[in-house]
Amino acid sequence: MLGCYDFCGHYEWTFAWLDDKGGHDLVREYWDEAIHRDSQTHARDLIMGQGFEGMKKYWSHTLDHEAAGFAIAHGDDVIRIDMLECPSKGFLIRNGLDQYPDYCDHCMGWIGPLMKEAGFVIDHEHNHRGRCWWEMRSRENLAPPSAPGELAGANDVRLRDDWKSGPIDHYERSTDADDKQCLAAVTSPCSHHPQADSPP
Repeated sequence: MLGCYDFCGHYEWTFAWLDDKGGHDLVREYWDEAIHRDSQTHARDLIMGQGFEGMKKYWSHTLDHEAAGFAIAHGDDVIRIDMLECPSKGFLIRNGLDQYPDYCDHCMGWIGPLMKEAGFVIDHEHNHRGRCWWEMRSRENLAPPSAPGELAGANDVRLRDDWKSGPIDHYERSTDADDKQCLAAVTSPCSHHPQADSPP
């Protein structure tokens, strides 16, 4: 039986294998079918049935169970998650596992379609080094993302000194893993296959 962290390496390898065998469309199909509509049906049931309250229940339980460094904040018609230390990406970095171009995309790959179906949009950024943030709002809410520290206070990952130490993938009101812009850091240009040099 695989431990939680060992699973991450096999997961990442699976994305690369699917990409090699069937291309990017097959990887996207896997994220939607195998994760969103199969392994995470409990998330789907909570969010489709309870909206923001379901999001809070799902992520507070799941991220605590995964021993992630995280914070959840919420306001009127918005929920925010700051991932300060992603155990999944951290495992890959510590063990030099780098088969798939952007492992972090799988989160948007299954969460995006779920949010779209449930009537929400996502603002999100990840820095390829085990840190990211998410803000989910109803589709009708046209408010921009919160300013750094505005909603999450000191837990806002954007306030960390190392947040912009490399390229950052940026999503605006999105529900699609491919709907992103790459924000290049001054010292580290964007690339299709970002490399992480040190653990988070």
